[in-house]
Amino acid sequence: MTSLKALASVGIIGLLVGGLPETSSAQDDLAELLAPLREAQALPALAAAVSRDGEIVAAGAVGTRVQGMELPVTVDDRFHIGSDTKAMTATILGSLVEQGALQWESQVGEVLGERVEDMNPALAEVTLTQLLSHSSGIPSDTAEFLELYFSPEAAELNLVEARLWAIEQVKQEAPVVPDGPSPFQYSNFGYLIAGAMAEAAAERPWEALIHEVIFDPLGMESAGLGPQATRGRYDAPVGHLAQEDGELTPILWGPAADVPALLGPAGAAHMSVLDFVRWGAWNAAPGDPNPAIVTRKTLDHLHRAQVRTPRRENPPPGTPDQGEYAMGWGVVTPPWADGPKLMHNGSNGMNLAKILVDPERELSIAVVTNAPGQAADEAAEQALEQLFARYGQ
Repeated sequence: MTSLKALASVGIIGLLVGGLPETSSAQDDLAELLAPLREAQALPALAAAVSRDGEIVAAGAVGTRVQGMELPVTVDDRFHIGSDTKAMTATILGSLVEQGALQWESQVGEVLGERVEDMNPALAEVTLTQLLSHSSGIPSDTAEFLELYFSPEAAELNLVEARLWAIEQVKQEAPVVPDGPSPFQYSNFGYLIAGAMAEAAAERPWEALIHEVIFDPLGMESAGLGPQATRGRYDAPVGHLAQEDGELTPILWGPAADVPALLGPAGAAHMSVLDFVRWGAWNAAPGDPNPAIVTRKTLDHLHRAQVRTPRRENPPPGTPDQGEYAMGWGVVTPPWADGPKLMHNGSNGMNLAKILVDPERELSIAVVTNAPGQAADEAAEQALEQLFARYGQ
């Protein structure tokens, strides 16, 4: 089973592919840029891809699928993207708002009240917008939430019922907005609730919705949910746990290889770095979204900042240390960029993924590694910086 310590470190339609970025035959190979970054931080693998003006113009992957084994990675390998899944969940909910099944100000009690009765009034009044922007007052992963995620009772339920069961266990607790100038408080449990609201509105499991609304229309054939490697096969870069001495232990398969599945809406997707940057490119493209998962108006709303994120030291993965937060996206100005960008980090405590979207340049950059922690973050951030300098001008 995935360790509580690892999870506590985590901050987690038909096929229409016209207009999506294709891999260019003249694509730049990023191996030379990535190799020294991987080696400097002793990471198992590091991969990146860049989309510009609707075309994947660069990609590369270096290292091994499993630390200590000779299993070279490729750009087609599946990497776990953790909390970068949140923007996909928000987009699913945006599509339901467009259909009239929900509203941005729909309240938890209105949508889930018949399924979770006698909810604390303050929790019942939390809105979808607040959940998606981490401004509801629902806290980050407390010890109580961790116990729920790993509960044997939840493991015996189908995931739709497991999420409702988890909400039932904390329904009497009132959200508490933190003191200070901003209500922002990163919350995986908030996205679990948002996923349950999507399920109630669509009468479909979130796991089905992400395939039907995001993966299939965007042609993301490598995309899936849960651990990225097939059980019994070394067919993807597996995640690694960092030990106290700095050594990395590969977590090959099974429940230990990812967060509990009921947390899917908060961060359980995996995909190749090419499909990851295709998702970024769809968000970066001008004009009406193609394929039309949502309208331009809704996509702009998903990208629009809702709340400020005050500066903090050592924020959880997925949380910008300063800037603003939209819906599943941070709105952040990195020190090496010329203005605010849509950005997010994702980690399940064993992998790390970063994505940047710059609609003004129609640019997207994705960086992934199968290692966690500070070393992974430094390598991925340096890759983002160098790739932005090269392709963002």
